[in-house]
Amino acid sequence: MHMPTINFNRSTSARHTPRGVNSPRAFNGSHHRKWWWVSGPPPFDSSVVTYFVASILMLTACFIYLCVFGYWVRRVPAPVQISQLLESTKSTEVCDVFDGLWVPDESYPLYNSSDCPFAERGFNCLANGRKDTDYLKWRWKPKDCELPRFDALKALEKLRGKRVVFVGDSMSRTQWESFICMLMTGVRDPKSVYEVNGNQISKTIRFLGVRFEEYNLSVEFFRSVFLVQQGLAPRHGPKRVRSALKLDRLDDISRKWIDSDLLVFNSGHWWTPSKLFDMGCYFQDGGSLKLGMSINSAFEMALQTWASWVERSVNTNRTHVFFRTFEPSHWSGANQNECKVTTEPSFDAKGTERNEFGDIIASVVSTMQAPVTVLNVTSMGAFRSDAHIGTYSHPLTVLDCSHWCLPGVPDAWNEIVFSYLLTDGWRSLQN
Repeated sequence: MHMPTINFNRSTSARHTPRGVNSPRAFNGSHHRKWWWVSGPPPFDSSVVTYFVASILMLTACFIYLCVFGYWVRRVPAPVQISQLLESTKSTEVCDVFDGLWVPDESYPLYNSSDCPFAERGFNCLANGRKDTDYLKWRWKPKDCELPRFDALKALEKLRGKRVVFVGDSMSRTQWESFICMLMTGVRDPKSVYEVNGNQISKTIRFLGVRFEEYNLSVEFFRSVFLVQQGLAPRHGPKRVRSALKLDRLDDISRKWIDSDLLVFNSGHWWTPSKLFDMGCYFQDGGSLKLGMSINSAFEMALQTWASWVERSVNTNRTHVFFRTFEPSHWSGANQNECKVTTEPSFDAKGTERNEFGDIIASVVSTMQAPVTVLNVTSMGAFRSDAHIGTYSHPLTVLDCSHWCLPGVPDAWNEIVFSYLLTDGWRSLQN
């Protein structure tokens, strides 16, 4: 460190006067006075004293600085350690796995629906007559990182002794089926995997649970399309009100979701005028009907109720909580009743007309104290006009441009969930 040069030679004005009778250091025969008792000009003038004091203060400050700086310098790692530290910091960066694109990959699909007893017939497009298979050969690729390759054995070991719960509408049921079929590819004895109540997969059953006996693993689905309670209309209400969504009360089966290790929610597809107002279903808060409340406002209030329940009832030290965003459909035509399934993904994102649901979900989650991960998959599906069921449904008379074929898009959602669990929240992903 550069130190200022300090000149300790006295200036001309500070020199002693010639010694004599008037000199402060001279003795006067009969008097033996100390020199500082003698009246007269001081030995140093004020400017020299000021300069001297300032120099001492500067030296003291530099000494303190060197002591403190030297302490911290001793604590800085060596150059190799600094490099390692930078690498460590880089590896903990979080990748936005939802910002990406679909790339062709001949190693896909991850399973065959016909070999998976838990994929319902209505989602098995190949079994229902679809001839083209290019829609099965696409993999989701984030822009800034690479998702780890799905490994069924590694996933099963990671989930050994766990309870996985999906809650929501039919889109949630599709993800649940995809999750099971992906895991089934790593099971040695398929007969060791079974539905706990012996039920066939059905859209009307409120609970379905599949047990992986070898791994002591349960993968369950609870049908709760609104997440909040739906009940009878209050007394003395308008005749058009036949039922009501109680926005301040979570679904009464919510007590069965609590003790889980992985909890995945979705909602939104039933929050439409045709599913609500046209069916005589309106909103209720406490004992009051909210006839003028918009669907978006009601959806937000319902999510606030859900968020309060998570913070109050779920042990997030144990349970990973996810909320998947709204899935776009690809209906077309003047009345949105046409379904044209393409053979390849579209170049433009379509079907995101209800993106505000994703904004509401993100807004509510951002205010929560409990850690919740938003699976922001809306834009992923917006490109996949080729992956809908279309006319390849069961029965074949049903036209479907909302749900997805299996294998297909829901597999990518689950790959992202698995990558989150395997990489500590999308950290340390392969580049």
